[in-house]
Amino acid sequence: MSKIIYTHTDEAPLLATYSFLPIVSAYAAKAGVDVETRDISLAGRIIAQFPERLTEEQRLSDALAELGELANDPSANIIKLPNISASVPQLKAAIAELQGLGYDLPDFPESVVTDEQKDARERYGRVMGSAVNPVLRQGNSDRRAPASVKNYAKAHPHRMGAWSADSKTNVATMGHDDFFSNEKSVVVEADDTLRIEHVAADGTVTVLKESLPVLAGEVVDATFLDAAALDAFLAESIERAKAEGVLFSVHLKATMMKVSDPIIFGHVVRAFFKPVFDKYGQDLAAAGLSANDGLGGIFAGLAALPNGAEIRAAFDAALADGPKMAMVNSDKGITNLHVPSDVIVDASMPAMIRIGGHMWGPDGEEADTLAVIPDSSYAGIYQTVIDDCRVNGALDPATMGSVPNVGLMAKAAEEYGSHDKTFEIETDGTVRVVDGSGAVLLEHAVHAGDVWRACQTKDASIRDWIKLAVTRARLSDTPAVFWLNSRRAHDANLIGKLEKYLPEHDTDGLELHVMNPAEATAFSLARIRQGLDTISVTGNVLRDYNTDLFPILEVGTSAKMLSIVPLMNGGGLFETGAGGSAPKHVQQLVEEDYLRWDSLGEFFALAASFEHLAVTEGNTRAQVLADTLDRATGTFLDEDRSPGRRLGTIDNRGSHFYLALYWARELAAQSDDAELAATFKPLAEALAAGEQAIVDELVAVQGKAADIGGYYRPDEAKATAVMRPSSTFNEALASL
Repeated sequence: MSKIIYTHTDEAPLLATYSFLPIVSAYAAKAGVDVETRDISLAGRIIAQFPERLTEEQRLSDALAELGELANDPSANIIKLPNISASVPQLKAAIAELQGLGYDLPDFPESVVTDEQKDARERYGRVMGSAVNPVLRQGNSDRRAPASVKNYAKAHPHRMGAWSADSKTNVATMGHDDFFSNEKSVVVEADDTLRIEHVAADGTVTVLKESLPVLAGEVVDATFLDAAALDAFLAESIERAKAEGVLFSVHLKATMMKVSDPIIFGHVVRAFFKPVFDKYGQDLAAAGLSANDGLGGIFAGLAALPNGAEIRAAFDAALADGPKMAMVNSDKGITNLHVPSDVIVDASMPAMIRIGGHMWGPDGEEADTLAVIPDSSYAGIYQTVIDDCRVNGALDPATMGSVPNVGLMAKAAEEYGSHDKTFEIETDGTVRVVDGSGAVLLEHAVHAGDVWRACQTKDASIRDWIKLAVTRARLSDTPAVFWLNSRRAHDANLIGKLEKYLPEHDTDGLELHVMNPAEATAFSLARIRQGLDTISVTGNVLRDYNTDLFPILEVGTSAKMLSIVPLMNGGGLFETGAGGSAPKHVQQLVEEDYLRWDSLGEFFALAASFEHLAVTEGNTRAQVLADTLDRATGTFLDEDRSPGRRLGTIDNRGSHFYLALYWARELAAQSDDAELAATFKPLAEALAAGEQAIVDELVAVQGKAADIGGYYRPDEAKATAVMRPSSTFNEALASL
């Protein structure tokens, strides 16, 4: 029997699974496809780390490790929904919730002194940040807007904010003394085991990472961010925002860059509230209140301090005295500096550009913004888009072309694989990467407080990435641009690899370019304004940025993208879009029993998954499911059955019903498999006959609080009851 692994993840995607998975399982079973689930949620990953502390009933196997092994199996077929890439505040909140549910878990240790604290920190470190993606992504990324989504966006263009020629919105970035400018890179000649060590001014050697296995041809990079230069830059940016009368915002990715970006975020908080930290910094530190966790964490802990009210007043005064702050939620007073994981650069910057270069100010109004992106590696792409819109106006979704992406991410490629090799330097000295013979491959002079990191990219991953880029350019007959900057050490080595491996492929008639990110952005913008498509072939971080930036401008969201990861050993990983808006959707469900999460990306991923089974296992019925699901999704879009924007309209659960109805109709009408058609004919008739009753039942529950039993670990029975409230629909599906 064919098999699909469906992942249980977090927040809105998890809640949607309670509604959608019963449909998937019922339909798939008729094609001889078994659908199994694996729990890779943040809560599930935490629980799996501490089996010895839990009861037999509470224990969970390490599903992520199991899927990591499966991803290397040619038979792998995994559907992966968005998951939480946990920041420290999110991790602490999840631990607290699980402890409240009776799980005997240790607190997250703020400092590490004892062996027990070291062990706990080590285990929790395995589930923080981008813990899931590097394990599952044993292949490179092929991501694009399906034709049905693109056509719908052209026929029903989403609203775009108007751009003014005198807009004062800009990006502020360091441009020196940052990760970009300090990067060094080397190609390893033979298999080896490297070591990372710090040599203090007095000659004391501290091993930062004892063992770093590498393979022949692997690219190894090292760089650092100068903390003093960062602080000076931030002070200048704060003054610039105030002088120009624009909102101040910072754009990082503390979820994926789980070591470096929370530290940088802390620098921003301390810079903006410098008088407060100058006066009360010791009090805050003594209470365990860290700027790295944001204002939200600090404010929550002030009540326990004897001078907490005095400190809070100082924060409020500094907030009033500085430039106006961009807000995450102006109604609730949640600023851009409240929670590090609230502002995710690849989601926040496209959203700002889409509404005319504005963010929301403390007065609840839109305003021009200074977007602070400290490291200059990729900041230029956003400045280029801003400059283009300032001159040419907003892009038009009704006419614009598309920018699909081929992304280098296999085997934890590049920066997103740097977590275990990132360090906040404790004392002045030199950090160096040493090979097995003791020779120094890379080194930097550093000062206390600097953030140093290394990362690695396998030669096989690069080779596969180049192959995938050529394949996509050939299949779509579309120009492809490798976004590589010869002035960046890592990219220079990738350009060398490109020159070496590109001749292995038939490139006759293909239009292939190599451009730095800013040039590539301008080139792609010029083409999409003409309605032309351009494939962006990028590294791992730019893959993340581009597959939010262009889709949000093109089709209104990145959740509607087709995201396929052809695994290097022959299997398939099918991803279902981004989850950046998931927390807000959960909040609305709990308050109003209304889930606005759109599962469209899941529909595309599922069709691709069935098609993969048909190709790799010869399952002809899986191909019928794929073809009919594609047509059903087209009808779903034409009939505008995505979740509405207000109570009284269908939400996520209603959208699942309509997808099930259209899919059953397509299956009943198809001629490739008469037995399958006969099987689905009664269901199609029952769903059509019960349409009004089902919609009424789904809408009737809206407008009141919903109890799902937990945010990070919902109660299965409660969540199922909330997400499957239509008895008419449930009975019809059960009849299948």
